[in-house]
Amino acid sequence: MTRRAGVRLWRWRRNPLRRTSDIVEAWILLVAWVLAVVGGVLTGVLTTGAMQRSADQVRSTTHERSAVLTREAPHGASGPANSALKWGTVRWTDPDGSVHTGRTRVPASAAPGTHVTVWTNGRGVLTSPPPSRADSTFQSVLGGLWAGAATVGVVVGGTKLARSRLERRRLDQWDEEWARVDTPWGWKTG
Repeated sequence: MTRRAGVRLWRWRRNPLRRTSDIVEAWILLVAWVLAVVGGVLTGVLTTGAMQRSADQVRSTTHERSAVLTREAPHGASGPANSALKWGTVRWTDPDGSVHTGRTRVPASAAPGTHVTVWTNGRGVLTSPPPSRADSTFQSVLGGLWAGAATVGVVVGGTKLARSRLERRRLDQWDEEWARVDTPWGWKTG
């Protein structure tokens, strides 16, 4: 176990064969690990909080209203025949007394004159019902996980790119050194 840890940390030990690029690579790996862990967690937490605040704002500006179905859509325009919902025109009154009408999805069994529940935004316009607290929490956590994973992916991808460039540079330096060593001996290795 200690031998394996020593192999992993060889770039940090003093060694006459260690090159500058080995030290640079060690620092790149250290910074990448820190950025991946801290950045991934921080991004995930911030994304989760932002999505939760957005859902809370939607819930606070969306209001439930009681409406009356005034007219249902023609049978051909209502969508699939086996659908549980159909389009209909509804009328509702805001708390300030203003009367509004609009089109929304209503139960297929509803006839004109039936009371239905509709949702309006802060301007009194029909909107979809807000997500429940559990749904918005699930979506927020899932969004945070995706954002954290994307951050880790970007860090890992950048690290791979930097390490491949260092490796290419090391190979080029090695070729140059071999060319210098081979020439005085009078023969080429390749």
